[in-house]
Amino acid sequence: MLLENKVIIVTGATSGIGSATAVEAARQGARVVVAGRRVDKGEEVVGRIRAQGGQALFVRTDVTREAEVEALVTRTVAEYGRLDGAFNNAGIPGPLGKLADIPPAEYRQLMSVNLDSALLCMRHEIPAMKKSGGGAIVNCASILSHVAGPTFGAYVSAKHALLGMTKAAALDYATEGIRVNAVLPGPIETELWSHLEHGDPVFNAFISGVPMQRSARSEEVARPVLFLLSDWATYITGTALTIDGGYTAR
Repeated sequence: MLLENKVIIVTGATSGIGSATAVEAARQGARVVVAGRRVDKGEEVVGRIRAQGGQALFVRTDVTREAEVEALVTRTVAEYGRLDGAFNNAGIPGPLGKLADIPPAEYRQLMSVNLDSALLCMRHEIPAMKKSGGGAIVNCASILSHVAGPTFGAYVSAKHALLGMTKAAALDYATEGIRVNAVLPGPIETELWSHLEHGDPVFNAFISGVPMQRSARSEEVARPVLFLLSDWATYITGTALTIDGGYTAR
């Protein structure tokens, strides 16, 4: 199995890409730590993993609070003895609007969740991985790490910065056994996009620009994440893996 006996943390794991990644990782032999804020949803994901014979635990975590991130990593190592990989996936979509119209407090909140949380996670994941002999981190960026879109200015700002942070971390730790990569999904069938109905012009604009003419399923993002976390990707670091149905190939 691709991740046999590896210990993997997945943040934002209570729904969407995160929950799909947690479940798929367990199917591939990983012991999975499901992290998120919603206890009921987190325990539901753990239940799905255990029902298929996998190992998992839920740790309630607000990734914008460093003490909770530290506790997440500490609990992981205490429970499973090591940390081999992490998918830093927590994120929010809004606020939407033209940049000059976005309230500063809402902009800072988005940056806290979509950008700063990845730094907090890596601050504690990397030392734990080094003690385990190395590891792999995947940050969930977006095709909006490469391009922009009207009314998505705050989100675009965070995702561009997250990709830069990913590359910088990859270079910082390349000789220390730590690989750091990013996945860049396009439109996904997740709760993050649920505020956009199929009749919404923003949603339609995205889909019309996708050569495959559909949004992705969460599992179609989860599986590339697992590849990057696995020993099949040992020479891949600092890479942005785009998963967008051909959107950015235009």
